[in-house]
Formats: sequence, structure tokens, C-alpha cells
Amino acid sequence: MSADVRSYPGRRQVVVGAGELVERAGRLLGDGYRLGLVAGHDEGDVVRVVYLFVRGTARVELVLSSGGVVPSLAGVSFAAGRFERELRDLFGVEVQGHPLPRRLVVHQHWPQGWYPMRRDAGEPPAFGDVDEPYPFLTVDGTGVYEIPVGPIHAGLIEPGHFRFSVVGETILKLKARLWFVHKGIEKLAEGKLIADVLPLAERISGDTAVGHALAFCLAVEVARDWAVQPETQTVRAILLELERLYNHVTDIGALCNDVGYGIANAHAQRIREQLLRINKDTTGHRLLRGAVAPGAARVRSLPDLDVLKAAAADIQEVADLALANSVVRDRMTGTAVLSTTQARDLGTLGYVARASGIDHDVRRDSELTASVRAPEHTTGDVLARLLTRLDEIHASVELIGELLRTRPPLTSETSKPTWLPAGRSSGVGLTEGWRGTIAHRLEFAPDGTVSRWKIVDPSFFNWPALPVALADTIVPDFPLTNKSFNLSYAGNDL
Repeated sequence: MSADVRSYPGRRQVVVGAGELVERAGRLLGDGYRLGLVAGHDEGDVVRVVYLFVRGTARVELVLSSGGVVPSLAGVSFAAGRFERELRDLFGVEVQGHPLPRRLVVHQHWPQGWYPMRRDAGEPPAFGDVDEPYPFLTVDGTGVYEIPVGPIHAGLIEPGHFRFSVVGETILKLKARLWFVHKGIEKLAEGKLIADVLPLAERISGDTAVGHALAFCLAVEVARDWAVQPETQTVRAILLELERLYNHVTDIGALCNDVGYGIANAHAQRIREQLLRINKDTTGHRLLRGAVAPGAARVRSLPDLDVLKAAAADIQEVADLALANSVVRDRMTGTAVLSTTQARDLGTLGYVARASGIDHDVRRDSELTASVRAPEHTTGDVLARLLTRLDEIHASVELIGELLRTRPPLTSETSKPTWLPAGRSSGVGLTEGWRGTIAHRLEFAPDGTVSRWKIVDPSFFNWPALPVALADTIVPDFPLTNKSFNLSYAGNDL
């Protein structure tokens, strides 16, 4: 029987049966597609699961409807296996053939049989003992001991627990336990209007306000057949690069600080403050909130390119001085290597992937930003992740310069269409946030409210790479390595 194929702007949707899912997914992956997201949809008697595959500008969705049982894709995609565990935890979907059918999102004290994303979830029943231990894999052997870190940390970060199995100072195994704060953001959007969901998108991960807001807006615009002016896209692209700049500068300073070179961090924080003030002048908000909306981009002013160039030269000088110190360079070189093969197998994104020689960058899929330069570091160590950030700073300033030369207006807006496209209205938005590719998928009810919102921060893909990179390193290098990845707890723990 031939598959039911539906075409949407920039996207092809294929309705598949359980018996053909694995074969079709494997074929897409073999053709160079990567898995972008997996979204569950509770439709009463059936659960509809949407698997989004991405290759450049091409988007293919495999759609499987079942009574709550789906075959596992973990054998062909590591990332799929984690999405499937999420499906089981939040929707109660049984995943047949999964190699690790343990809880992922919900912790041990969550009530059995209660699935928060189901329509009939209702109020949660009583939770169990919050002190019930998580069943970490125990590493046995002579001289092996464990070091627990977190979930509460001595810093302004959200909770996450790290369990080290160690001999001497050498890490044999690290297990990261996340999802201590399940905020239910996707559920909060259901039944709400676009204007009510946008503030949630801006706050998914506080340092990625533009990235997530823009991915949300693109998904809305695709779903509503909402044409956007080129000037709007130009201003949005500038804002996305401003967000990349201040975050990368912050990380470069923090990496130097973690190897005891605090003076470099002090200067990086000085540069960061300059960039945050530019953000405030540009949008009215230091974190760039409020400038991006469906169909629109609104700023108070455009950044001064000469000031941005000076900031890039300033952080370059700071980095050069730091790396000229043999202790700094030695601590970073060869530390916590993530090989190209490991990065590819895990599905990593952003600067983590690029530092290991894998260059996924959604910006090159748009004619507007296709010229952005690619970093050329492949060693996959802490030093490569720092140098990749440094290269991206210069590439961002170059790109902003190109975009400013088009002289975009401060306000660009296209009115919302008064219609909804026929049939199920859905849209996908992808942006290259400063951590990597962000994916949002939206579906709308006939009354124009959001019926389902799926969010994927790049940290979801990159968190599993941290323990892999830390294998056979030493415990004192954990803070440095962790900062070189700088993964979002909030963007992961939705």
C-alpha cells in the first residue's frame, strides 16, 4: 500500500504504519537527513507521533498514529531513543524494542500511570518520597569511589545532578541527571492565542530569548501562511547575532576563569556589559526581549557596526593574552575530547558539533545569511570549543555588517492573515541559536488557538555528549569541560 503523502510549504508529510517506520526513518538518515524532533499528540483513542527529519531546507515528517504502542528508532538514531523515553514519560506511549526503557523526564517519585501531557491528565495524584534514590549504574572495582555533585549548585543555575565514578582523579563514568524542574511549558500553551504564547517562548531559556522567540514565530508564520517582508527577516537576523555575541563573550571569559586566569574573565565581563548595553539601546531590553513577534520585528535603533568591531577585536586580544599563557593553553588543549564520530553519532549541534568538525548551521539555509563563515576547528577539545566561539564572534560581526548595509527599517510588520489554511494547521520553525539549532513545531485548532507546541533546545541533543567527552579525564577538569559545553538546564527541562 502506498503511503499517504501530503505537501506543505517547504515540508513533506508522510503518514506511515508501525511496520514501515523504522525502514523509512533509516532511509532518511542514510540520505543525510538528521532527526530534528519527535512530537506526541494525544487524540483520544490514538496517539499521533510526528518525527521531523531535516536536511538543509528540506523537511520530511513521518506521522504514525497508534493506540499507544510504537516501534523504537533507537537502533538507527541515538537521539530518537531519548525522544522515545520522553514520549513514554509524558504521554504513556509504549515503545517496543527500546534498549533502555527507563524514565528520563519524570523522576522516581512521580506517580505511576500519570502522564502530564495527556488530555485527561487532570490534577496530579500524590507524589512519592522525594528522597527515593535514583538507580544510578554502579561502577565496581578496586579503588572505585563515587562523587555526587548537585543538584543544587553554588551558582545562579538551575538544578542538575552529576554522579562521578572515579579511580584516583580519573573519571570512569559520569551520569548527568536532569529534569528536576519540569515546568510544563508545552502544556501551558494549549488553548492559548499566539500573543499569549510568545512571552513563554522568550523565556524558555533566558539567554536565548531571540532564538526561541524567532523559532516560534517562524512556526506560526508557516502554519498561518503568513508572508513576512525581507526587511523583517533582516532585523531578526541582526538580533540573533547580537544574542550570539554577548553569550560567546561571556563563555570565553568563564572558560579562562575556570583555569585560574581571572583577569581575562574580568575583561570579558567588561565587554559583555558593553554588548548588553547595545542590546538595551537596540530593543529596550538587555536580553533582547520584545523585538520579535509573528509577522514583525521592532527595534529602537540599529547597532553601531564600528562599536561591534571594536568589541570583537577586544575579546580577541583578551583571548590571545590568555592563550599565550602556557598554563591556560595546556589546561584546554586535549582536554575532554569529543571526536567527530562521537559528535555525529550523538547528534550534537552548534559550537559543540562544529568544534568536532561537524558543521550544521541553519543560517546557511537562508539566502539572507548564507555567507556566514564556518569555524575550522576539528579537535573537539575544550580549546576547540573556545576557538570556535571566537571565530563565531568575528563571523557574526561580519554578518551584521552585511545586513546593516541593506539599511533595514526600525519597524517592519506584515498584518496577520484573517484565515487559517484548510486542514490541520501546522508549522515548523528552525533557527540557529547561539548554542545550536532550535526547533519549534506548532499545531493550531480551528479557532486559532494553539493545540500543540513542541520545543527542542539544542541542549537536548548536546547533554549526552558531556559524559562522553569527560570519560578518562580528571575530576578537576569537570568545571572547565562543563563550561565549554555550557548547556541549558532550562531549555532542556521544559
